[in-house]
Amino acid sequence: MSIFLSILFGFLSGILGGLGMGGGTLLIPLLTIFLSYEQKLCQGINLISFLIMSLFSLIIHSKNNYLKLHGIVFIVFSGIIFSIIGSLLAGSISNNILKISFGIFLCILAMIQVLKVFKK
Repeated sequence: MSIFLSILFGFLSGILGGLGMGGGTLLIPLLTIFLSYEQKLCQGINLISFLIMSLFSLIIHSKNNYLKLHGIVFIVFSGIIFSIIGSLLAGSISNNILKISFGIFLCILAMIQVLKVFKK
């Protein structure tokens, strides 16, 4: 059952990641809830899968001319700096605090999306 769920979760996160919507937002809760993995392990799995999936998505988006490189340097450098800071911070925080903070983040994100729909 674990192998089937892993394949299913990979499929779902791959579809969302390919669409540019962040497959990890779905993958991390699925792995923690249904496979009982620790939060930090799920984050590591997400990062590895993200690298591979984003490479293929990048190639396909490039072939379809969906990439704009203007201003990308600022995004990449700031992303690198803050990912290092975030990784160090995540390493020093307990799994429970990470779960709670990630859950709060998802709830806030969901509320913002719902408000956007009603605002239209």
